[in-house]
Amino acid sequence: MFPLDSSWNLSFAGCGFLGIYHMGVASCLTENAPALISDATAVYGSSAGALAAASIVCGVCLGKCCADYIEIAKEARKQRLGPLHPSFNLVKSLRQSLVRNLPEDAHIRATGRLCVSLTRVSDGENVLVSQFHSKDDVIQALICSAFVPVYCGLIPPTFQGVRYVDGGISDNLPTYELKNTITVSPFSGESDICPRDPSSSFHELRVTNTSIQFNLGNLYRLSRALFPPEPKILIEMCKEGYRDALKFLKENHLLMKAPYPSAGLGEGSEVDGLQEEYDDEDDEDDEDDEDDEEDEDDEEEDVEVKSCRVLEDRIWESLPPKIHKALLEACAEKGGLLASLSNLLPVRLASLMMMPYILPLESAISFAVR
Repeated sequence: MFPLDSSWNLSFAGCGFLGIYHMGVASCLTENAPALISDATAVYGSSAGALAAASIVCGVCLGKCCADYIEIAKEARKQRLGPLHPSFNLVKSLRQSLVRNLPEDAHIRATGRLCVSLTRVSDGENVLVSQFHSKDDVIQALICSAFVPVYCGLIPPTFQGVRYVDGGISDNLPTYELKNTITVSPFSGESDICPRDPSSSFHELRVTNTSIQFNLGNLYRLSRALFPPEPKILIEMCKEGYRDALKFLKENHLLMKAPYPSAGLGEGSEVDGLQEEYDDEDDEDDEDDEDDEEDEDDEEEDVEVKSCRVLEDRIWESLPPKIHKALLEACAEKGGLLASLSNLLPVRLASLMMMPYILPLESAISFAVR
């Protein structure tokens, strides 16, 4: 059980576009254990984790954050080279989102509580900043923490006159070693809140203090950290973050309200009714063929799978309506004549054939603008 009689911290790992996992975790903690956030001594974050930490500390609408994550990912996926295309400016999109969503008193709320992990360019040392003089200070610190060299640009941004880059390069999970720190990571490993992949591998990789287990699930996540997946997969990651956070709260007896407001998990719930229904079907099948043990085992597995799906649906229904609505609206594809024409095979082939000629020009224009 997590000790609440002493001070504690929260720490969010850097993870690129997988940061929407943190939004699911933040949503669960806000809804089911708000004191775990409000009473935390400090909230640490690196790169995308710093964005999640700032959202929590500054009281930003998580639904808008989720929508922005998906919109930026969709914008990156539109390009033939993905986020590496010169016309895609991640720093610009990130800055616009922060200016739009952060409150005007963000620096007052963040000072002393929000700790952003940065990597100093001059010597490569890690720096944790928690003092901010204005809203622009908070925005600039978050941009520095998320700035991946070459991927985001060639000239590192500055914070209070010093150039910094992605904090994940030097410390991707700040204060992970402290026992009173609740660590959050979208990679399965030894973090307090993280996915639990069904893997028999006991090997792990420590990447700047982040525990990453050797398995196929993490390999896929690593490949999607800088190259975003489809919006539907991002939604699944958000749901996974909510589930993992809920599991942590239950295991440590930190739940402050029932996680399933529309259907309890006690006797008489819909899940129990579904379980009994399938159990009755199993009994009838046993009377018809009592000797067929393999069929019985298969049916029991089907019952377990279907029951788990019902539980997952209940978890999803308990997410705040604003986040649910924002995710669905962000995933909706905007129709139109131009969008329809651009998806035609002849147009796509022509675009690919012209790329060797257009790409250098776009690169030169983009470099000059930046």
